[in-house]
Amino acid sequence: MAASDAVESEFGLADSGPIRYIDRTRNYYLTLGFGNPYQWAHHRDVPFTPLTKPLAESKLGLFSTAAPFRDELGDQGPGAAYNSAAKFYKVYAGSLEPAPDVRISHLGYDRIHTTAADSNTYFPRDRLLEVEASGRVGEVSKRFYGLPTNRSQKVTVEQDCVDMLRLAREDNIDVAVLVPN
Repeated sequence: MAASDAVESEFGLADSGPIRYIDRTRNYYLTLGFGNPYQWAHHRDVPFTPLTKPLAESKLGLFSTAAPFRDELGDQGPGAAYNSAAKFYKVYAGSLEPAPDVRISHLGYDRIHTTAADSNTYFPRDRLLEVEASGRVGEVSKRFYGLPTNRSQKVTVEQDCVDMLRLAREDNIDVAVLVPN
């Protein structure tokens, strides 16, 4: 059995029925040794805040788990196999102009049912700039923000979220658009 067939079979991808993402993810984390059952992140008190002004007067920030492309790290293009070398481990900010080359080969996404050929599916920069031009949002931040996916709830909450909030405050962000991949 080929490695890809084993993955399809083990994580429930080979059948033609609905894709069982929760079961597949639970089994994936179990094979990584995260315990049975895996404890999903949860929060009794969600730190969301209502808007204090209309969206048309607000500054929007794009927050993504996409990684900056680095040529020396191998294939990272649409349909590329999982590429752990392309992972990043610290929160970062980058300019939206010119359009950044960010990719998702470092993430475990469903490569059977999607190719990631349309970057707007994981990094909707162009769509957000269209929303800004239409006047539906006051402004899109000149920077975007990268959030690593390091499989540690503790690091995400205690380090990465703190760093993301700092960057959002530096840029006076009113609204965060989170695009997890």
